[in-house]
Amino acid sequence: MIDFEKIAKGFAEAPSKVLEKTIDVIIKDERALIKAKPFRKAEEYIDILGPGLVTGAADDDPSGIATYSQAGAQYGFQLIWLSLFTFPFMAMVQEMCARIGIVTGRGLAGNIRHNYQKKILFFIIILLFCANTLNIAANLGAMTAAAKLLLPQLNFMWSLVGFALIILFLQIFTTYAQYSKILKYLTFGLFAYVFTAFSVHLNWGEVFGHLITPSLTFDKNQIFLLCAILGTTISPYLFFWQTSQEVEEQILKGELTIKSREENVSKREIRDMRKDTWSGMFFSNAIMFFIIAACAGTLYANGITNIETADQAALAIKPFAGDLTYFFFALGIIGTGLLAIPTMAGSTAYATAESFGWSQGLYRKLKDARAFYGVIIISMVVATIANYFHIDPIKGLIYSAVGNGLVAPIVLFFIVRISSNEKIMGKKKNHPFITACGWFTTVVMAIVGIAVISTMFL
Repeated sequence: MIDFEKIAKGFAEAPSKVLEKTIDVIIKDERALIKAKPFRKAEEYIDILGPGLVTGAADDDPSGIATYSQAGAQYGFQLIWLSLFTFPFMAMVQEMCARIGIVTGRGLAGNIRHNYQKKILFFIIILLFCANTLNIAANLGAMTAAAKLLLPQLNFMWSLVGFALIILFLQIFTTYAQYSKILKYLTFGLFAYVFTAFSVHLNWGEVFGHLITPSLTFDKNQIFLLCAILGTTISPYLFFWQTSQEVEEQILKGELTIKSREENVSKREIRDMRKDTWSGMFFSNAIMFFIIAACAGTLYANGITNIETADQAALAIKPFAGDLTYFFFALGIIGTGLLAIPTMAGSTAYATAESFGWSQGLYRKLKDARAFYGVIIISMVVATIANYFHIDPIKGLIYSAVGNGLVAPIVLFFIVRISSNEKIMGKKKNHPFITACGWFTTVVMAIVGIAVISTMFL
């Protein structure tokens, strides 16, 4: 006999079981979503990173590595506080540059040309070309020397030409979308210096004590080194590069005319730009911190107080930090060179092309922007040839620092003026506090420029 009551009871219980299972699934999915949320936020954050991250990482070029290494080797942890001091000023300056690019739809030189007399641009371009080409020459030499440390059988001159051709090929024959991703991934090479610092067993209490306690002795060598650190950290080529890269990013998104770029700037874009820029500058200064710390904890602690090149720092650190640390330090030099040299050559090309009204942009093909790419090629060729004359690395650093010292205050003057001008920037102009910090940085860099020149004659 069929038990209809039992069947009815079963049907009655089934929905509750289904409901119970459904609730369990919902809870599990909710937990999964909660767990995934930080990863989703991290992914969104990584997507935001672009011109700011690349610009900040490019600041830690082989010449900069040599400068920071010398600071650690010669003075131990004494000057490590500069990595903290320069961060906010560097970030605010680069934010102003990025803001100008996003809001106006033009590069920095294009804005100066559009809003001021053109004559000043020619002086800036000449000094920028000279300073950048000297830096490129020093960086190419450092990359090649680092490659020989890893593979001693390499021929110096052939390796030098090989690096120059690889960099030129990437700049000229890859699309901007591909090229920007390559530059972004190259920033990971800088983690080599984080690894180095943690592998040499530092006294972190002493390190952080010097980080928050500024100290200067004001002797001739320290004044020059201070100027060199500021000059290599807040560099004119970074100003031109980031401004133009923000424009290229908009073009990549489909904003093809200046008017469309100006009209479609949202608060979110400004907010994302700020995150990108401050992250990039923090990363740059963090790497400076770790390089100074690593060299102070190894070279200075063992009486090695004179470092002239980045590859010399890698070689000197080997006996105290081991083969693996030496390998990563040397590999980092090559990675940073591949990142920084295109930035320097590109910034000169942007500034020159915008000043003369030429077609410009890495998103363009060679046939559509011959003069723009011509400037990059000339700069790279001159820098490569300069290495055949065995330029003294210290003299190269001095002259590039002098060039930066002369150019930076002039360019900063226009950056602050343009980014705080309501007629140009509208409601997206600088906050008064940012403007005040911009003027402070301009004054400091002017003093730095004078100090660099004076150290040459004292």
